[in-house]
Amino acid sequence: MDSTSEGIADKKNCKDAGRLINILSNQLKRHFLLPDADSGLTHMQRNILHFILFASLHREIYQKDIEEEFQIRKSTATGILQLMEKNGFIKRESVARDARLKKLLPTAKSLALRNDILQNIQKVEQKMLHGIPEFELEMCMNTLQKMSENLMMDEQKLKQNNQGGRHEQKVI
Repeated sequence: MDSTSEGIADKKNCKDAGRLINILSNQLKRHFLLPDADSGLTHMQRNILHFILFASLHREIYQKDIEEEFQIRKSTATGILQLMEKNGFIKRESVARDARLKKLLPTAKSLALRNDILQNIQKVEQKMLHGIPEFELEMCMNTLQKMSENLMMDEQKLKQNNQGGRHEQKVI
């Protein structure tokens, strides 16, 4: 079998996992619009606000945490957080041990949304998981985690190759 026919065979065996994940993601976005649609937050901003609201109950949250949690670039996180701060959903507060470091804190405006967000998440999770046995859910979660790790390893390799390429260019 030549490389062209192998590629075709791979496509025939493809389960369209990415397509299905994208469809589910879009459905979740529509469901999470309901309780706080009038907040003026984008879907990503709502996800980040949710993370800050609940993670900050247990620990200090920094921009780096947002970048890692949502797998977004520093520049993307900066833009989103600046807009959320401008719109009064979060504030940045200097940390005593390092003035350059700013922790992210929810404002009174965003704290008022916490219960609505939590109730909506619970309602959507119940709908989404209805009728799915625990063992199937656990298997699904493990599989999704492995998919994410596979893509993350690929991203890290690409990043290392790009850094290596830039380093070689500097040496020449």
